[in-house]
Amino acid sequence: MFTMDDFVEEDNPILRKVAEEVPLPASEEDKKVLADLMEYVQNSQDTEIALKYGLRAGIGLAAPQVNISKRMIAVHLKNEKGELISYALFNPKLVSHSIERSYLTAGEGCLSVNRPISGYVPRYARIKVSGTNIEGEDVQLRLKGLASICFQHEIDHLNGIMFYDHINHDDPFNVPETYIPIER
Repeated sequence: MFTMDDFVEEDNPILRKVAEEVPLPASEEDKKVLADLMEYVQNSQDTEIALKYGLRAGIGLAAPQVNISKRMIAVHLKNEKGELISYALFNPKLVSHSIERSYLTAGEGCLSVNRPISGYVPRYARIKVSGTNIEGEDVQLRLKGLASICFQHEIDHLNGIMFYDHINHDDPFNVPETYIPIER
């Protein structure tokens, strides 16, 4: 099980590298890492377990954040309708996206960033993602709202991009009126 001791902080160079593709079919070692990523995200949302192990709550996690430069992510959250969106994927790719943009009104955070960073992070409002699950099945997802934002955040980690790279540093809270605000 991953704990906060396994996380690298934002100044670690691994977070700025493009992560390597996972050879498929995945090895047992890679399957374990992917399962452990999902386990962390789920455990971090369980108050009792999080308190016992000192876990910071998160809705997504990418392998580079635990010092593994491979293209793996886990996302576990409830969407606006209360439906569970829970996927652990090898080699996720952003296949297509809307022109329309959105942002989290509360801003974004990151388990590898231990300081508050203010500002809106512009994201695509709707995306299509493909990847391979732990059973080796191809997965295609159409996402919007919080799920879309979370998947973009985690895929960015695989490409060496941090969420704050997207913030307009001259005017961090300025977003065009056409952007869709997403409450969390």
